[in-house]
Amino acid sequence: MSQRALILGIGNVLWADEGFGVRCVETLAENWAFDANVQILDGGTQGLYLLPFLEEADILLVFDAIDYGLPAGTMKVIEGDDVPAFMGAKKMSLHQTGFQDVIATAQLMGYCPQTLILIGCQPEELEDYGGGLRDIVAARIEPAIAIALRKLRELGIHARPGQGDARLLADASILRSAYERGRPSEDAACRTGDDRFFPAAD
Repeated sequence: MSQRALILGIGNVLWADEGFGVRCVETLAENWAFDANVQILDGGTQGLYLLPFLEEADILLVFDAIDYGLPAGTMKVIEGDDVPAFMGAKKMSLHQTGFQDVIATAQLMGYCPQTLILIGCQPEELEDYGGGLRDIVAARIEPAIAIALRKLRELGIHARPGQGDARLLADASILRSAYERGRPSEDAACRTGDDRFFPAAD
């Protein structure tokens, strides 16, 4: 029986390089197809809501922005028991500690995937609400996918060129291409929140 794999991108696309993992799974699904035993999932910041997906997987491969304290764009591949520790290497947002909790809960319940792989990229900018990936981080998407495909091949899971299953990705309106096209200029953009909800000045 084929091993079941979950390819997961986590992070928040609203905070610049925090969206690295989500943009990786989007790009993967745009260009690579897998057999039915592989799921590609935008996990966003869903935390414990991801548990049912882990329960069904033998292999978990995660893309994420991880602050290792290294130069921006540096990538690391972490495997096995080291993965939970690195998910909280330096807390950047709510999703990291949340995903540590997901793995710990899955382990306690006896259905954590046997194989854990984390492909992490050092962010350049996180404090930019509504901003996109910085160039140095965006340039690591394809190398991260290449690493993922190689790791999966080593585990007997093969991809083929073509459109993958995008049913578990975000709504089309916030995919990277639409998100970038719809953003106002930097001068016009509000970086402290959504100005539609600010009270009018007296």
